[in-house]
Amino acid sequence: MIDRQLQQMRFLALLIACSMPLIVDLVPLYAQHGGQAQVGHYEAAVVDHDHHAGEAVSDGWEGSAAGIAYSERNHHIAGWCVLLMGLAELSHAMRISSFGWARLLLPAAMLFSGVFVVIWSDHEAWPIGSLSLTETLFGHDHEIVQHKFFGLLALVVGSVELFRRLGHLGHMGWAIPLPLMAIVGGLMLFGHSHGVHPSAQKIALHHTVMGAMAITAGSSKLVSGWRRSESRTAPFRWELLWAGLILFIGAQLLIYSE
Repeated sequence: MIDRQLQQMRFLALLIACSMPLIVDLVPLYAQHGGQAQVGHYEAAVVDHDHHAGEAVSDGWEGSAAGIAYSERNHHIAGWCVLLMGLAELSHAMRISSFGWARLLLPAAMLFSGVFVVIWSDHEAWPIGSLSLTETLFGHDHEIVQHKFFGLLALVVGSVELFRRLGHLGHMGWAIPLPLMAIVGGLMLFGHSHGVHPSAQKIALHHTVMGAMAITAGSSKLVSGWRRSESRTAPFRWELLWAGLILFIGAQLLIYSE
């Protein structure tokens, strides 16, 4: 009993420790005109890039000091959200039953990140930028369209998971959207580009690693659900693999840099 209580206290302490940086990261408000972040020391730090011969350089927002700071901050905030999701799923995989409330962390983090991505993913897009809603969703900038689509997808799947975990959606089919989103999101990352950017290759590597982990995580979650439907108990290794990969994706987002 004492060992179990100690395990629970450690998990709770880890959860609090991982939540605080997310709050701190949100303190600098996205309040400047057009949604530009108040980047402060980020602009001072990101002042120079080595450009090799033949490497494309952007004259606008992409690749600028402010653009890099804005993008990195968004990825880091998303990283804290994903990390919370991974910790919640890890508590479930480890059968820490007294943390029943932790099951709501994943949908809560998904809903928060969905709202955040829909609003702040791109400084020039609706609703904070100069582009209208029509131009944002049906324009020629595929990066913006992918961001908004993924934000809306997170809102839909987060809502499904919230109602499912509250017991309002009992059919096993409602468990499919979550791993399916991980797989679709992973596939999207393989074709996701930040346009003309001095660090395009580095960004592509980040996306490839995260995409591969997301596809593997979603697949393991599907296998876990399939095995549960057969034996009424999901194998520990598949649930642990799902939670572990979610944590790795969160960590990858936290160290994301351009």
